[in-house]
Amino acid sequence: MIIIAGLGNPGLRYRKTRHNAGFEVIDILAKQYNISVRKKDRQSVFGTGVINGKKVTLVKPLTYMNKSGEALSAWARYYGINPGDELIVISDDIALAPGNLRIRRKGSAGGHNGLKNIISCLGTDQFLRVRIGVGGTEPGDDMITHVLGRMRKEDRIKLEDALSRAADACAMLVSGEVDNAMNRYNQKQ
Repeated sequence: MIIIAGLGNPGLRYRKTRHNAGFEVIDILAKQYNISVRKKDRQSVFGTGVINGKKVTLVKPLTYMNKSGEALSAWARYYGINPGDELIVISDDIALAPGNLRIRRKGSAGGHNGLKNIISCLGTDQFLRVRIGVGGTEPGDDMITHVLGRMRKEDRIKLEDALSRAADACAMLVSGEVDNAMNRYNQKQ
């Protein structure tokens, strides 16, 4: 089983915010592969299905961003997975310009509190991640307001394209094409 987890915050208030880019990719994957993501368990909304011949569970933690690791560690224990091979985490990234993607096999949280909590709860930084550029703050702007805010129209258009490419990248990662996915998607747009 491969777990694909999109990070975000539950509730209509956070819909289409920068921080919910991961949730939006899960929605795209669910639609593309006809996977119903409506069941609730392990502090998450989830659905199981098949992508490129591999069994997957699509997960949206309901713990709010900063506690995402609580839900994902429960899923990792439930399936007895090796996070390095069987966990893909999708998150926003303020260090990347809107529309850019960065795929990595492992690494630090890079200041992202959701990733920091996942690393802490799993006890490892060894898991695949797809980071989606949402752009940084302007001088004097508040970071929390920024990530919980919505993008300008021109940046949202770039993000929509990135969300679709992130879903395609996840399908490649499920198939074990990590290097190919990094070569294809780790390019500035």
